[in-house]
Amino acid sequence: MSIRRDKDQWEKITQQALDEIIASHELFAKGQMGGTRAKLKFIDMSYLDLADRDLRGADFTGALLCHAEMQSALLAEANLFGADMRSAQLARADLSRTDLRGACLAKADLTRANLEEADMREGQLLSTKGVGGDLNNLAPDVTATGLEQATARGANMSGARVSNSFIVQTDLTDCNLSNAKFIRANLSLSNMTGCNLEGADFTEANLSGAIFHGASFSGTLLDHADLTGADLIGAVFDGMDFTNVDLNDSKVAQTIDKLDKSIQQIVHDHVEWVASNGKKGERADLSVTNLAGADMSKVNLSAANLSYAVLGSADLSRSEMIMSDLTFVDLRNAQLNRAVLRGAKFLRATLDDASFVGADLSSVIIASRAGGGEWRTSMDHARARRTQFNGANMTNGDYVGTDFTGADLRDADLSGSLLQDADFTDADLRGTNMNKTDRRGAIGLKDVT
Repeated sequence: MSIRRDKDQWEKITQQALDEIIASHELFAKGQMGGTRAKLKFIDMSYLDLADRDLRGADFTGALLCHAEMQSALLAEANLFGADMRSAQLARADLSRTDLRGACLAKADLTRANLEEADMREGQLLSTKGVGGDLNNLAPDVTATGLEQATARGANMSGARVSNSFIVQTDLTDCNLSNAKFIRANLSLSNMTGCNLEGADFTEANLSGAIFHGASFSGTLLDHADLTGADLIGAVFDGMDFTNVDLNDSKVAQTIDKLDKSIQQIVHDHVEWVASNGKKGERADLSVTNLAGADMSKVNLSAANLSYAVLGSADLSRSEMIMSDLTFVDLRNAQLNRAVLRGAKFLRATLDDASFVGADLSSVIIASRAGGGEWRTSMDHARARRTQFNGANMTNGDYVGTDFTGADLRDADLSGSLLQDADFTDADLRGTNMNKTDRRGAIGLKDVT
């Protein structure tokens, strides 16, 4: 990747000189005597190290920061207007309320960065040259500003202004994009798996070919947006209006009438398949099927494929789904009370307001003749907000990154489970057993011993 350099516009700085400027700025940022605000306009800092430094409010207008090391840097309210940050390492950096208008972040790493209320709209650096004072673009070799082919997994972009930006083929997995403005932005072919899109504005945006598995659309504005060829399988919709949206060739869950057989026949054949160890019948494949509101109580769908299915408000109480695949399933408001779900996979499932009272979510011990080992229930990165797990057996499960906000976990047994980075904010944990759990990075557990 070439880096633009023009001796009349950009001045190369050494690491030592930069460290001295930053040291003075850190005093300034902390309100201490002797500090001076860093003014790094049109300075070439490509490949230099700014990681873990306090650069709040610093001026980087038009600076070159290509391939710069900026992990965990504090850049809140900094001025990065027109900065060239291609391939910069910005993982976990704080860029909240930062001016990034006209900045180029192509192929940058913004994993878990904080871009809350950042201004990422288009912009151009101009200068006057010649006798006539004509305006000239100072960055003629950068064809597009924005986040093209960047990685921003788990970044917080809530309230960010990204209108008219170029975000093609960008990995936005698990980003918080709530209330962000993407008006006329180009996000084609981007991966938006698991994104929170609540209140986001994508008016006239190009979302063609984008992937939205497990993304949450709630009050999201899509007026005249282009979703041609977008993959919406597993996405969750609430309060949405698709009247003026181009959904041509987009992928969505199929309806029951599109199935080759009736639900009753599928279940019957599956029970026969289970009973005969696969010699008779046929494994149930209800993946990518809309079964919202269906009565499937007491059915045996163990080892069935229900991935990407829509089962909102369905009755699955007392059902058996041992080792079933429920990846990306939509189970909002569903009833799974006293269901046997041992070893089931709920990866990135949406379980908001569902009821798992008394359910068995424990692991399955595989017989030695079948290879041995343990098949654990997994809800990694699932949403289980306000979900009821009262008295549920959740022992030895995987709940990494699960959102249990407001969940009722009274008397639930989570002993031996992995709870890294799980969110228990406002969850009712009275009587919850968390013995021998791995809680690294989990939040909302300050009163739990």
